[in-house]
Amino acid sequence: MQAARSEVDSYAGDVSPSEAWTKLQSDPAALLIDVRTKPEWGFVGTADLSAVSKSPLLISWQVYPEMTVNPQFADELRAKGAAPGQPLFFLCRSGARSRAAAIAMTATGLGPCYNIAGGFEGDMDGAKQRGRVNGWKAAGLAWSQS
Repeated sequence: MQAARSEVDSYAGDVSPSEAWTKLQSDPAALLIDVRTKPEWGFVGTADLSAVSKSPLLISWQVYPEMTVNPQFADELRAKGAAPGQPLFFLCRSGARSRAAAIAMTATGLGPCYNIAGGFEGDMDGAKQRGRVNGWKAAGLAWSQS
C-alpha cells in the first residue's frame, strides 16, 4: 500500500524569485505563468522577461471579481504552449494562488511545476505595504507596469 502524498510532494516545490529567474534564463523551455487577475496585471505590474526574450503567460487562476477557480485554466495553459516535462514557474501576489495552481497542474500531468515563494509583491511590511519584504519586486528583478 502506498502512503498518501503530502501536499508538498504534489508539486515540484517552492523556489525563490531569484531561483526562478536563473532557471528562466538558463532553460529555453522554462515558462513563467502569472496567475493573478487582469486588474492586478494592469495596476500592479508584471514580471519583465524581455532580457531572456520571453513573456510571462498571463492566465488567471481565479476569475475576477467572483474569485472562483478558473475551470479553463489547464486548457488555457496548454493552448499557450505548456507541455509535460517543461519547467513551469507559477507566480501570484504572495504565493498562495500560484501554489494552488502548481499543485493542480502537476495533477494534470504538466510540469515540473514550481511555486515562486513570496509571489510578485510579497508579504506586507510593518507599514502594511507590499513589495519590500520578499517576492519578485523586493528581489530587484525586472518588472513593468502598464
